[in-house]
Amino acid sequence: MKIGCVKEIKNNEFRVGLTPDNVKAYVAAGHHVYIEKGAGIGSGFSDNEYVDAGASLIDNAADVWNLVEMMVKVKEPLPCEYPLFREGLILYTYLHLAADREQADALLKGKVKAVAYETLQEKDRSLPCLAPMSQIAGRLSIQEGAKYLEKKFGGEGILLAGVPGTPKANVVILGGGTVGMNACKIAVGMGANVTILDVNLKRLEELDNMFGAHIQTLVSNDSNVERAVKDADLVIGSVLIPGGSTPKLFKKKYLPEMKDGAVFVDVAIDQGGCGESSHVTTHDDPVFIEDSVVHYCVGNMPGAVPRTSTIALTNATLKYGLQIAANGLEEACKMSEVIASGVNCYKGKVTNKNVAIALGYEYEELSSLI
Repeated sequence: MKIGCVKEIKNNEFRVGLTPDNVKAYVAAGHHVYIEKGAGIGSGFSDNEYVDAGASLIDNAADVWNLVEMMVKVKEPLPCEYPLFREGLILYTYLHLAADREQADALLKGKVKAVAYETLQEKDRSLPCLAPMSQIAGRLSIQEGAKYLEKKFGGEGILLAGVPGTPKANVVILGGGTVGMNACKIAVGMGANVTILDVNLKRLEELDNMFGAHIQTLVSNDSNVERAVKDADLVIGSVLIPGGSTPKLFKKKYLPEMKDGAVFVDVAIDQGGCGESSHVTTHDDPVFIEDSVVHYCVGNMPGAVPRTSTIALTNATLKYGLQIAANGLEEACKMSEVIASGVNCYKGKVTNKNVAIALGYEYEELSSLI
């Protein structure tokens, strides 16, 4: 199969879909790999490394799109890339379609076979291609939140850990999944007072066993969330419904009750955000202030640490990509329910139920189409 990878063009997105080691793996399996020149520079991978691994370098992105049978990316295509869609092309990347009707329409119109990293689900319900970025985003959320608590950024001017004789910051984490757990780990490590909320009692028990007396666990409901954020210095939104729109747990009505200069980091913004007051921001302009609360809603947080993020992501995505390349998407889906769970769009049909519900499309079972 002809595999392609192009330079990411989203704001401050320096990750890349394939590393030179990935290229070597595809080539060893008998595939041809085409890389846009400069695609890996932002992650620290030179063109020469790709050539040494067996890739062919192509001068521009459009030629790569036109050459290949499967395009491997990191982030969703942007509107300027939609004209490059064509029937039968396999697109393997993050899509986040529930928050992006324009992209979904373009994929359906182009009859692209779109496989989303974020909905690939193992039998134990884990999300193997989302997990590494969730780990990074969770850890970054505390790092960024601590920075924007500084006065010069509009924050209240509080140090997360405090010092002897001063109060520690109160950190509230909405959602105890991979993002929430990793945020909790860093916040506890920095010495903050941490409260974490989740609807799953079993998960709260696991977190309590993990962190013990260092955290407060609460069942996530409107009353508990409202009480918790009222005293919070930093709130992390880390709620996820795979492929679907994120529920708005962080209500606008909470903002006037919160401290002036408190910070809200909405890690769920890729799926529409879990805050009613959230809208997507960029690394160039990451925050806005509403009702004296600083909002950080960057849609590609892990792009800030591209070397770590690229290696972590491709460690997870490579094995499924190799299966698709070896067998074709249709056969790979018949052989693997995990790969089938990643197919969001197939030749003009929506094949992910949560995406269909979120956008009001008709849902089609993938098994009836292949």
